Amino acid sequence: MTGDVEEHAARFDEKAAEYDDGDHSPEYRDCRDLVIEHAAAGEDDVVLDLGAGTGAISLALAPAAARVIGRDVSEGMLEQARKKASDAGIETVEFGRGRFREPDVPEDADVDVVVSNFAMHHLSDGEKRDAIDVIAGLAPDRFVLGDVMLFGEADPEEPFYSPEVDDPATVGVLADALTDAGFALTAVEAVHEQVGVLVAKWGDDRA
Repeated sequence: MTGDVEEHAARFDEKAAEYDDGDHSPEYRDCRDLVIEHAAAGEDDVVLDLGAGTGAISLALAPAAARVIGRDVSEGMLEQARKKASDAGIETVEFGRGRFREPDVPEDADVDVVVSNFAMHHLSDGEKRDAIDVIAGLAPDRFVLGDVMLFGEADPEEPFYSPEVDDPATVGVLADALTDAGFALTAVEAVHEQVGVLVAKWGDDRA
């Protein structure tokens, strides 16, 4: 990760109250919607949302899932997520502190689906591999990753990331990390040259 975890959390704490009012790009919104679509949470599914932020994906999946566990490093973002869940009367979602490499999954949770959107690009390539290995250790049916990812050359002039604090990987690096961890890549959705969604399947019946 570029910078200390607590510094990273503090950056998001500062913007948490206004985060949902921010000028998110169409690509960000398309990526979010694709992650929700590919997650395809069912009534028996336990979903783990890593880098849950203010809960956009967790709360979208909660009505269809048995349980949703949202994890983030920013307490400010989590407070917003909890408030949104309470306001909506959603009781099947829980938000708490957790990191990609230490997601703090409850002992009674058998995770079926892992999702993450616009969060993993804050990690270095090595840290991304470690995070994917941790996710593989949960043996979910599928992992849906939406993020800043490079299909071509990086262009810092685009608004999707800040080079001083972000470290997006190429699609190839992410695909290799997924397959090396035991996943089978089942879908690649290019939203933009620097934004995409990867869908990976886990288990003995991988295609």
